Amino acid sequence: MTHQQKRRRMAPNDRLRQQRTTSQSHPRGPHQGGGRRPTGGPVPGTDEILFLPLGGCSRIGMNMALYGHAGKWLIVDAGVAFMRDEAPGIDSLMADPTFIEERIEDVVGMVVTHAHEDHIGAIHHLWPRLRCPIYASPFAAHVIRDRFKEAGTLREVRVRSFTIGDTLKLGPFQVETIAVTHSIPEPMALAIRTPAGTVLHTGDWKFDPNPLVGRPTDIAALKRLGDEGVLAMLCDSTNANVEGSTGSEADAREGLIQAFAGRKGAIAVTGFASNVARMTAVAEAAAANDRKVVLVGRSMLRMEKAARACGYLDHVPEFISVQEAAWTDRRNLVLLCTGSQGEERAALSRLARNDHRDLWLERGDTAIFSARAIPGNEEALGSVQNHLRSIGVEVLTPAEAPVHVSGHPKRDDLRRMYGLVRPRFAVPVHGTIEHLEAHARLARDCGAERALIPEDGDILRLAREGTAVVGRIEPKRLANNGQELVAWAGLPAADEASGKAAARTEEPVRLAA
Repeated sequence: MTHQQKRRRMAPNDRLRQQRTTSQSHPRGPHQGGGRRPTGGPVPGTDEILFLPLGGCSRIGMNMALYGHAGKWLIVDAGVAFMRDEAPGIDSLMADPTFIEERIEDVVGMVVTHAHEDHIGAIHHLWPRLRCPIYASPFAAHVIRDRFKEAGTLREVRVRSFTIGDTLKLGPFQVETIAVTHSIPEPMALAIRTPAGTVLHTGDWKFDPNPLVGRPTDIAALKRLGDEGVLAMLCDSTNANVEGSTGSEADAREGLIQAFAGRKGAIAVTGFASNVARMTAVAEAAAANDRKVVLVGRSMLRMEKAARACGYLDHVPEFISVQEAAWTDRRNLVLLCTGSQGEERAALSRLARNDHRDLWLERGDTAIFSARAIPGNEEALGSVQNHLRSIGVEVLTPAEAPVHVSGHPKRDDLRRMYGLVRPRFAVPVHGTIEHLEAHARLARDCGAERALIPEDGDILRLAREGTAVVGRIEPKRLANNGQELVAWAGLPAADEASGKAAARTEEPVRLAA
């Protein structure tokens, strides 16, 4: 018995694998995406909602989910997973959209939950094959349009923005958007209503009473949804094996203010560029310690532009330029840098190697890592930290000071969410198999009738009767090598399922035009 087979047999809570006998080929005419027709597979009925994760349920990242009802399909997100040294020349992976491309005339649109790369990073790559309407909040729409502009295709695309709290009528789906908190502006959960029932797609979330940027989670809307009745909740599993409750961005701000106090040299802070609340916290910590902030790295500048356009930095003074920073007294300087995961080309890695044209770090300076290591990045991150220490820079991580809080729910937060929503069925998503299984056990303890654990490519039928895993497609991947997309066959299934890097076993195959 293989490890994968053994894991499936031992997995808790009704991991079913029955083949749906009513599935058949559904003939369609050619569509604008290339004229393909589906070669088989499910036709979503009026008494069910089909859920098919193309990504996000075998590893953290690469999120792309499909919902089917009454012959129509809704796409939620299209993100990437970044690659490291185990795949030379490959920048990122994304889901192969062939399944939904073949059914594109039945797609009512794509709804974006938030603007993180693992949820939007594939959109501009895949849109020429999908060409469906895109619906996003103002902040996410700004970031997505910026990507299309860089690709030279913005004029071909219409990204439709809306206010969180609005309900979108998309074919047979009524999609209510619900404010949640996360580590980026304007995250949302989606209450997807159909005559067959309501499912809640939480997106990435946490409960943050003081998120610094944007609205807190709409607790009243979640409770109202629970009172109305929820067939299934598809919920973030990233911290499902971590006890406790996730802290607030206000806590990270206080930790940064304290960490800045008494420092003599320059301070370099690295975190995720998309965390505008953390950008605000760094600015406030700098002001409290008589320092000025310079943004270092393209992603930081791109996110600042989007945040200012949406009004999230109205209370933050303009950051100084790189040229001004080069002449600022080091005791009054903060460098807010990309590179929290040890990325070789990111700003902090270049500073650690003394490879930046205008800025530098030296003995007596401090580097603060205001982010946790994503599994698989530990070696690269350790290398950057060792480089910094070798030149006399003090390194401060979340293990040593309260300078970071997660953007995802821990177990107490999940228990609270289940208490509010009270779904009949639980479907853990956004995590490795280990995360999903830990979440499933918790969901059963919280009163869910059943918990179904999907892997990428599984087809789940969510219905009042007959909820089960009813089929499977092969979840193929595409790789971005910086110039084009290529078919990917590089990660052994067990390694991809665990979310860990592995050596490539085959070269990428060029896609046919």
